[in-house]
Parts: sequence; structure tokens; C-alpha cells
Amino acid sequence: MSAIADREVHARALSGSSDQTENPEFWRSLEDLADGRDIRSFVATEFPALAERLPARLDRRTLLKLFGATLSMAGLTACSEAKEIVPYVRQPENVIPGKPRYYATTLTSEGYGIGAIVESHEGRPTKVEGNPDHPASLGATDAVMQAAALELFDPERSRTPLRDGDPASYDDFLKEMSDLGRDLAASAGASAALLIEASTSPTLKAELDGLRRLYPKLRIYGHDPLATTGPAAASQALFGRGLSPVYRLERADVIVSLDADFLGQGPGRLAYGKAFADRRRVRGADDGMSRLYAIESTPTITGAAADHRKAVKPSAVEAVAAALHTAISGGTRERAPIEANWLATMADDLKKAGPRALIVPGPQQAPFVNAAAFSMNRKLGSLGVTVEFIEDPDQIRLDGTLAEFFADISRGTIDIAFVLGSNPVGTAPGDLKAREILPKLKRLVHWGLYRDETAKFAHWHVPAAHDLESWSDIRAFDGAASIIQPLILPLFQGRTVHEILAALAGEFDKDALALVRRTWTGSLDDAAWRKTLRDGVVAESAAAPVAADVPDDLGGLKPSGPRKGIEIRFIADPFLRDGRHANAPWLQELPRPLTKIVWGNALLVSPAMAERLGIENNQVVDLARHGTEIEASAWIMPGQPDGSVSISLGHGRKIGSVATLGEGYDAYPLRTSDAPWMADGATVAKRDRKKRVITTQHHQRMEGRAIVRHATLEGFRADPHFVRKGVPPTPTESLYPDWPYDDEAWGMAIDQSACIGCMACVAACQAENNIPTVGPDESECGHEMHWLRVDRYYSGSADDPDLFFQPVPCMHCEKAPCEIVCPVNATVHTHDGLNAQVYNRCIGTRYCSQNCPYKVRHFNFFAYNEFDKETAGPEQAVRNPDVSVRSRGVMEKCTYCVQRISEKRIHAQIENRAIEDGEVVTACQQVCPTKAIVFGDIKRKDGKVAREKSAPQNYALLEELNTRPRTTYLGKITNPNAALAKGKRGDG
Repeated sequence: MSAIADREVHARALSGSSDQTENPEFWRSLEDLADGRDIRSFVATEFPALAERLPARLDRRTLLKLFGATLSMAGLTACSEAKEIVPYVRQPENVIPGKPRYYATTLTSEGYGIGAIVESHEGRPTKVEGNPDHPASLGATDAVMQAAALELFDPERSRTPLRDGDPASYDDFLKEMSDLGRDLAASAGASAALLIEASTSPTLKAELDGLRRLYPKLRIYGHDPLATTGPAAASQALFGRGLSPVYRLERADVIVSLDADFLGQGPGRLAYGKAFADRRRVRGADDGMSRLYAIESTPTITGAAADHRKAVKPSAVEAVAAALHTAISGGTRERAPIEANWLATMADDLKKAGPRALIVPGPQQAPFVNAAAFSMNRKLGSLGVTVEFIEDPDQIRLDGTLAEFFADISRGTIDIAFVLGSNPVGTAPGDLKAREILPKLKRLVHWGLYRDETAKFAHWHVPAAHDLESWSDIRAFDGAASIIQPLILPLFQGRTVHEILAALAGEFDKDALALVRRTWTGSLDDAAWRKTLRDGVVAESAAAPVAADVPDDLGGLKPSGPRKGIEIRFIADPFLRDGRHANAPWLQELPRPLTKIVWGNALLVSPAMAERLGIENNQVVDLARHGTEIEASAWIMPGQPDGSVSISLGHGRKIGSVATLGEGYDAYPLRTSDAPWMADGATVAKRDRKKRVITTQHHQRMEGRAIVRHATLEGFRADPHFVRKGVPPTPTESLYPDWPYDDEAWGMAIDQSACIGCMACVAACQAENNIPTVGPDESECGHEMHWLRVDRYYSGSADDPDLFFQPVPCMHCEKAPCEIVCPVNATVHTHDGLNAQVYNRCIGTRYCSQNCPYKVRHFNFFAYNEFDKETAGPEQAVRNPDVSVRSRGVMEKCTYCVQRISEKRIHAQIENRAIEDGEVVTACQQVCPTKAIVFGDIKRKDGKVAREKSAPQNYALLEELNTRPRTTYLGKITNPNAALAKGKRGDG
């Protein structure tokens, strides 16, 4: 069954049309089991701690509760009306053992939704993919989404409600909420407050509006440590209301980024990545490309993809925006912190592009930068073409910020608080003194996935349901609404935020599904509801563009004055984000795109500053500002602007066994409520000691040869075969025999012009192939197990380098040097051209690794995977049953997702047909937001991969060694402006 058809079956089931528990024979079988001794002997054997607490007779309710304890090993019948999950007594109607099901849902990202299709095996969600029908994913995902299934089964998630730190029941919590509700009704909620995270959920908005009517004096505050106020403040000043920009990069010829990492950050990053890459693909001399200029305050993957990048201090972005605004407006040229020629050339390029120009401001930048960008887009005629404004998807009205929330607690006007999802103790700016203020509350209720730093202060802590366990709704960056539907009932008694708010409103019998259905009753009938569940998005729900005219005076906004001292740029960790994902080992061990740092962070300093202060890599320094200081290891970062430092948030957590393994530094104490993203007046002083920073960049090094081959667009037009320039010719003869292929011959092509280095492919490969994490010590030794790596290379000067990314999986060589040296024939060539690894033959000689010039093989030095079911924990449920789980002593490598090839081959054989072009999609290919990876049968001359390999810039890595790899690359092509390209290395 196809994924789409399977989603339709699931939609019918989730709408309540197929409840397996209605079968009376099913209940009789359970009652017969309860009367017998089999269940008691089973419990005594498998769960001895429960055996002594079994009652004399097991009634139906007790039996269901008992079976619920084995939830992680139970199957899901996909019925929304089911109140418990029980193991199979009879096989559910729509479940075939061994055959995965695919369900459409939505995952949340900083208050917005990104559509997903989740693979499930007998009730276990194991793999997240993007939903091609959802505007925010378009079939792609990122590394954080890939780790969602792992976090679902995290054994350290909160498992039970806690009252004053002691286990309690949810019924006790509801009883206390009932008493509290009467008190709040008497005072109209005068002493109570909610602290919520950013959200675009229509159901959440409806519930909050209902609470305001029920308790008129209730106050609602917001706290999201990654929230950015620049666009909202600019919109309010310019338009008098909240409007959000939506960028149409597919229509843009010239793009200027004013400190905006739109490829790596923000709710539209996946869609923007695809749109950007679609304008960068060149296959013939007549093909055009967009051009990207990036002015940024710290190196990002957007800056790495730019044709021209200029590093400036965070405060200098305002001056650049002001000068560019003047240049486009035709006013008197202003002084700017970048070269006059650079600024003039960029302005002229934008003017020539006219309506097809686009200026994207960084959301963390000041309101003036955002307002100036909107104004420049209007002057260029880009409004309605490359940028559109919509009503802000987040329509939740707040009464104040976190600072105002703490101020009201200090004044005594709030003594009851509900903290929903947020972790202010762990993520609040240092000047707010969260640890001192929260204990002043008479009652603090915390709802969250973990018993985090804030939960330690709570009188009540209620476990939250994970996205994959929840019913909810959410909007995407363009306003499109989608339903969050569960893959499995809550593993650890988690509740959704909707159920918590319903309890506060006195609705104790409402479950999350009923609350969400109530929101959509007027717009979605039963048929439309089922279609929405199947499609993963509410049809025609995207926000319509609205007219917005930018006043010439920019709403009175002005650039800030000069800053003093060293400037600090706070950045969100690309994977841990604000720290909420710090307990996910996949994300801790995933190399950061530019630094390749794992298991921690570091203070990024420019080469010039490092030389001036005598700082080396790993040097411990004191970073101080306004009387607060932290220590951190320094890391010299090419492209970091001089006079500023950067440090990522989300590290230094003290909660969670995985998070505490990390060796990073907590930057929140240096943040202040008035300067959450950029701060001045800092000092850096080195200490006479070092502390390690673990990076994978120096593992499996291949520099010094023609690894990444690149050219300008003009260079490509002059010589389409530039990848052959200066490279020894590939030998035509070989001592190895040729392989016959009667069926398929699989191959892969990777477009380096499209690759943005986001690392999603590495995360997807790990999730698909049960690749273990090894921890910080083993990572430092070079023993990381990732079957796919993304190498990062620099070219040019250290202060202004060009950056290149190159994904390196197994090359699956036709003339594989690894195969000939294996003494036990564990490394073999398959009938369809794969270089396969037979694990049960491997004896760990590692000859194949030594003979591999690409160093893409990884040896299991230790037993990284736990196989004992008593100690493995629930996280073993995330493993893909279609891929073996390896123990120590075997060599591992990329298999081109052979399990996916086998699945499609079986389907094709059943239907008596050939495998269709594009039918087999590898995990790395499927996840890629820019579609940089193409896979298929190279014998099919009209196939996609054959067309890619026939491009003139196609080449093989280290092809002079005559290994004849099946994985090849398309040389990177950039589109620099000729007026600024002089003196730069355009081709190489």
C-alpha cells in the first residue's frame, strides 16, 4: 500500500470509524485470561515488582491498566476513541506484521508547524519524513525532526505527575484544579497567571480566549527564549498591526540577506531552502542563477551559500541597512562599515533586478533593520512579487513578557502561576533572577516533557504528551493550518496543553481530540476532517496576502547609536535549539555545519582577535559583561567578524544523563532581557589552561587534492567541463574484472551547488539505519559511527573565506579496493552494484577500512548498542526493524539503504513489473530540503540519476585512483558579481 493510501486508512481509523475493542469476542477472551493463572505467571516472570500488587480477581479495568504498563511493546490499533492500548489478542484489521504504516501529522518548531509523515511498525513510530503536501516541509525534514521519534522514547521523560516532588495521580491534580477553579472564579482570576510558549494553535487560542472570559483578571504572559521581536515591532511601527513577511525566493533574481539565516533558521527554512536551490541548478550554458549577497554577524549556512559574503559586527548591520536604504532611495551616500564599492555594486544589482529583487532582514536584528528592508522591497517593487505580507499566524494576545511576569510576582500581584511548556529557570536572561523570584509563588504548576530546572520549583509538575502522542493543531509560516494527530497513546501518562487548560476551565471530562474537533466543527465536517487527517494540512487554509504600504519615514524607527567594547552574538544551536533537545544523543553527536563541533559549544572568535589576544583553539577564556561572567573554550572561526564573539545557546544543561555528558557552556547568564541576541560592552580574557572542544572536521581528512571542484557561472559557460581542468585523466583499464548487471545498477549524484550543509542527511541516515552514538570520548578519538559525513572546506583568506560542503557516503565503487582485501568475503559486490557488508562474516580485521581511500567505513570498537531487554530501556523501540542492529567488532558503512531497495523490488516483482525511476528513495535523499541528492538506476538512460551524471560538471571523487565510484558529484557553481569577483578565486 502506498504511503498516501495508507494515510487514508489511518484517517478513517482516527476519525473513530474502526474500533477493534467493540468486538465482544475480544472482551470474552480477555475475561477468560483474567480468570486463569496464565496472566499471573506471566506478570510474576516479566514484572516481579507488580506481581505482589495484583488483586484476587482481575476485572476488565485492572486488566487494561496492567496491559498499559507494557505499552512500549504493544501495538496501536489507530482508534481515536480507544482509552487504553492493549497487546494484540487478535491481529488488528489494518495491521500486517512487518509492513510499516505511514501517518500524516505535524511537528512543532518554535510555535509553528512543519508537516511530517511518520513511519510506524506495529504501533511504534520509528522514522519521520517530510509531508510533500505541507507548505513548510514540501517533503523534507531537518535534523531536529529526525530525532523526534528518539525523543518520544526517551526513558528520562517525565513519567508521572509530581506534587511537591512526590508521585501523585492525575485525578489528584484534577481535584486540586477543581478547588482552584472555585477560588479563581471568586476573584475573577486576579492573582493567577499563565506563562506560555509561542504558539500558532487555533485551539490554544480558543481556550485562552475562553479562560479570559471565565476569569477576566487572569493574565497571560509569553516566554520563548528563541523568540525574535524585530519583525513584529517593525510591523507595528509601519502598519499599525501585526503582519508577517513570507518570502518567495523562487521568484528572486538578486537576494540580500541582512543577517538573516533563512536557510537554517525560522519556521519557513525548509521551504526557503528548496526555493533557493531551485534557482541555483545549472545544467546548460543557457541556465541562469539567482545571486545572493550576505551581510552577517556570525558565519551561517546561508552565508556559506552566498555568492558574496561580508562579515560585520552585530551592531554594524543597522548601519549597512541604513546606507543601503539611502543608496536605493537615491539619497546622499552614507558611510557604512563595508567598502563603498561593495555597497554601490549591491545596490545597483538590486535596482537592475527591480521587482525580482529581495531583501531579507534577520528577525533577531533591530526593528529598524526590518523596517528598512521592508521599505527597500517596496521601493524596488518587490512587494507582492518576492515578498508578501500576511496576517500574523500567532494571534494569541499576551499581557506581557517574561520580565513583566517576574516583576508582577515580585510585586505580589501574582501568587498562582501555570508555566506551560516553558522553562524560565533554565532559559531566562540572567538579569531576571528566575531562581530567586519563582519561589515567591504560593502555587506553581508546571507542564512539560521533562522534570527540568523549572519543574524543580513547582508544586505540581504534570508530564506533557509528545507531539507524536498528541491531538492538537498548528499553523505554518504561511498561515496554513494542520492537525497534529498521535501515532501512539501517551507512553508516560502525558497530557496535552489543551487538557491542562480545559481542567483549569472546569472541563475535566474533555480529551484533546474533542477539544480540537470543537475548534474545527464549523469549518470541517466529518468527510473534510478525514481528508485533513489524510493530507496532513487543512485545505485552502494558507493566509491570503494583504496590502501593506511602507511609509517613507519608516514609522519613526531610527538606527541605534555606536556600541562599545567587544560585542556578543547569541545564536541558537542548530540542533539543540534553546536546549530542549539536549537529551537527544543523535543531536548532541551531530556535527555542527560550520565548526563540526559535537557534544558541546565554544566561544567563536575571529582569527584577528585570536592573534591579538594570544588565544588558541581550546584556550579557556573569561567572557564578562556587566558584572556577569562565564568561562568557555575558545574556537578560532574563519569568517567571524573582528571585534565580536559568538556563542550558541542550549548547552551546559544539568538535567538529563545525555545532556550532562555535553561539554558545552551555558550562555543564558550573559543574556539580558534588553539584549537577548546582541550585546556590547563585553570583555574577553584568556586563562592559562585549555579544555577540549571536540570536532570531527579533522577525521578522515582528504585535503590537498581536487576534492571540491567549483567555478563561477561565467567560468562554467566558458568551459562546461571545468571539473576536468588540472585533474589527471581517469584510467580506462583496470586489473579488476567488470561486473555484469542483468537487473538494476544503482548510483547516486550529489549536486554541490544545491547542498547547504544542513546535516539533515546525516541525521536521517542515523535514524534509518540504527546507527549508534558513541559519546564524547569516542567521538574525540574519531570513532563516530555516522555512515555519511558532510565535509566542510575553506578557500581564500581566513578573515573572508569561501565555504564548501561535500556529503561523503560510501562511494560504492565499481572497482572497490575494499572488496579484494577482505579475508572472509564480508565485503562483497552485489548483483545490482552495491558494495555490501555482510556483518555475520566480518571478523574485524579492518583491512577494508585501511584500503578505502574515502574513509567511509566505521568500526564498532565497543558495544554501543544495548541488546538486553531489561537494561536497554524504551529507546530500543525507535530502531528500524528492517535494518539489523550491530554489536561490537564489525565494520559498518553506507548501504544505499538496501532495505528500501529490497522493499521496492519485492513490490515490483509481485506486480510483475520493473522498478520505476524514482521509486527507490534513500533516507538521505528523502530528507534533503534542497533536493541535492538524486538516486536511481544508472542503466535507465532517461532516468533522473543518469541525467545528472551526464551533466558536464559531473565528476567522481578521487577518480584518478580508478575506483570508478557509483556516487558522483556535480561541481559547485556560484554566481558572483563581476564587479566584486576580481581577485577572488572563482574557479578551482
